[in-house]
Amino acid sequence: MDAFQGLLTGFQVALSLEGIMFVLIGVVVGTLIGMMPGLGPISAIAIMIPITYGMDPAPALVMMAGVYYGAVFGGSTSSILLNAPGISGTVATAFDGYPMAQQGKAGKALAIAAISSFIGGTVSVVLLMLLAPALSSVAISFGPPAYFALMFMGLTAISSLSEGSTIKAMIAAVAGFMVVTIGIDPQTGTQRFTFGNVNLFDGFDFLIIALGLFAVAEVCMLILNRKNRSLSDDQKLGSLKLSKADLKEMSGPVSRQSFVGFLLGVLPGAGATIASFISYIFEKRIAKNPEEFGKGSIKGLAAPESSNNAATSGAFVPLLSLGIPGSGTTAVMLGAFLVLGVQPGPLLMTDRPEIFWGIIASMYLGNVFLLILNLPLIPYLAKILSIPRPLLISLVIMFSLIGVYSISFNVFDLYMLLVFGALGFAMRIFSFPAPPFILAFILGGMMEQAFRQSMTISNGSLSIFVDTPLPLSLLLVALVSLLVPAFLKWRSNRLAYKQR
Repeated sequence: MDAFQGLLTGFQVALSLEGIMFVLIGVVVGTLIGMMPGLGPISAIAIMIPITYGMDPAPALVMMAGVYYGAVFGGSTSSILLNAPGISGTVATAFDGYPMAQQGKAGKALAIAAISSFIGGTVSVVLLMLLAPALSSVAISFGPPAYFALMFMGLTAISSLSEGSTIKAMIAAVAGFMVVTIGIDPQTGTQRFTFGNVNLFDGFDFLIIALGLFAVAEVCMLILNRKNRSLSDDQKLGSLKLSKADLKEMSGPVSRQSFVGFLLGVLPGAGATIASFISYIFEKRIAKNPEEFGKGSIKGLAAPESSNNAATSGAFVPLLSLGIPGSGTTAVMLGAFLVLGVQPGPLLMTDRPEIFWGIIASMYLGNVFLLILNLPLIPYLAKILSIPRPLLISLVIMFSLIGVYSISFNVFDLYMLLVFGALGFAMRIFSFPAPPFILAFILGGMMEQAFRQSMTISNGSLSIFVDTPLPLSLLLVALVSLLVPAFLKWRSNRLAYKQR
């Protein structure tokens, strides 16, 4: 069965009355969950597994897929309006989305996020349809050395995430590395930096770090600057229309990062979070005016939004084609497949084409639903900014506390949220950037695991990173990306010194 024939089979499932209903339910539930910090797609899919038990597998899995990409689509709302990322994949969205909202362009920011997400999701579905079998073998070729090199390449971009001192960015990254090492060593089972406290055995959940450094720290800054007058309602919403110049400015990042996000989503373990960070960094590196990033740049908002939505479809490549989960959410999806009596893998396309192609076709439909649902809601969503500041501060704190507590139902995590909120506030006061801390925390654990696996394979020889072309190429790219900006900065300083 070729791709287009299979897609027709999939649309027969997706465009049936039952299929449309379940796609709509999935994307609506996913969007609402994505807007609320703490309730990510993993929790939603896990909750729906017993609900869908006994259902026909095709519509049940179509609905769960809708929850997944709907949550990533909707997660941008709280990032843009409140600087409180709904899910980890939308942290990079807050870097420029929230400054745009502060400048009275909340409507434009939400429109850019919705359109970028729609295009990224649609492009990735086309790629998923055409390239799923071929890309599965590429994903397998990424062994531990290549993963380490890929993570290292991401870390070399730390300087790109800082507006001021590179030294401060490096210090923030080291702090992120230190935090991610807390807990039980997954390889040896020994305790690291737990000080005998059982609450630290599992380390810190990403949401505690993200909400602490961004949402709670932002609340502290609002309290500190409480004398500043708030914007009027009209200024807060701004125009929803995007000019030709806006569309032209976002077209490049969206088209590029839709492909990048999809390819990164294919790699097991990468996912929407890493895809959004790498896309943001990439666009900032090639931008003519990189100083605009972090201050309300259209490119800085469009890039991660198109990338993280593209990565969600990419994560289905190893799941559907090989039966290997490409992210934490697709790992739960794998459990849902098995509960419903479906074995994903190489035979799924031939044995159960209505499921394989039904999920892919539902993504086309789901992305259209998401765009239709979200664009008309923008004026109402932006009303969040009209809430009086004391009440808004209370709501942000309440949602952050509920989100963190819902992860483990542990009061200790609430204390840690406040600790990281204080840390984020101190970092803002002393001009230490938070993004390098977050990036190091995300990559640190995977980088350590890949390095140790590589050392086990090679019996402790570092030559494993240069013996094969793929890790060697990635390390060379990382070296170039690290040295070239430093050289350009040195040259500009030298020319400025000579002109004195």
